[in-house]
Amino acid sequence: MSEAAADAPAFRFAQISDPHLSDLSGVRWSQLASKRVLGYLSWRRRRRHEHRPEMLAALSADLHAIAPAHTIVSGDLTHIALPGEFREASDWLRQLGPAEAVTVVPGNHDRYVHTPWAESLGLWSSFMSSDGGGAEHGAEDLFPLLRVRGPLAFIGLDSAVPSPPFMATGRLGKRQLERLADILQRLRGSGLLRVLVLHHPPVPGEEKWRKRLVDAPALCALLARHPVDMVLHGHRHRAHQSVIRIPGSEIPVFGIPSASAAGVLSNYPAEYNLYDIIRDDASWRVRVSARRFDAATRAFAGRELASFALRHAESR
Repeated sequence: MSEAAADAPAFRFAQISDPHLSDLSGVRWSQLASKRVLGYLSWRRRRRHEHRPEMLAALSADLHAIAPAHTIVSGDLTHIALPGEFREASDWLRQLGPAEAVTVVPGNHDRYVHTPWAESLGLWSSFMSSDGGGAEHGAEDLFPLLRVRGPLAFIGLDSAVPSPPFMATGRLGKRQLERLADILQRLRGSGLLRVLVLHHPPVPGEEKWRKRLVDAPALCALLARHPVDMVLHGHRHRAHQSVIRIPGSEIPVFGIPSASAAGVLSNYPAEYNLYDIIRDDASWRVRVSARRFDAATRAFAGRELASFALRHAESR
């Protein structure tokens, strides 16, 4: 490592996921057509006790104190994709930070059922737009998103699709995968560390059949031809590390618990990840740490998850 690289400050970014931040207590039965009634009953019986606003407020305060250079939100801001939930989430995102400092990809709960764009994800479009992006009329105009921040290129995918009752599958689709290949080809030789973000876990076989990313094999095949440096996801509500194996190398994969979890339904209370990035002449040094809510102290405490070096993707 060169002396200049050793002294270079780290670029720090945060990842939070699955906040499920909306309150359904005022919802009317007339709003609960189709699959929404099942989601509402789940919220009444279980999920409202797990996804707590006080946990999310504590996490947000801790995140603001840490002050990362950028924040990723990897989906599931809502419960059942009601228009009021999107408005509530839009207000929360603006409190989290300006749109240029916060990047969002949608999760399956954000597409629980079809909801008009202007009343749903369109309210978050400034947090999902690529650099230099203009007015959009739907997610097909937004994704994959590309945002360059410091030495990093964040590439966001939309894996959220409406699914039948009791299903939570995701799908990227042929068009989005083709666009992803084009973006990664353009980034080749850029010298940027490429961070791919989506909601669903990308590794085939690591998620239940009814919750899987349907075209995960196609995504992994694409990444074998056009590698990235890291992949981040949510969806599972628990901490998870994996790899995507590509010829001659591996791509690290990190999943995280819910940002609002009280730990009532699982052993994973509210948590988020921090990623510290330092560039060396021929590699990146990456340190990944998690900050988890400690019930005894009522505060967040950090622990290191991983520390590793990555060859630049274009050298693979």
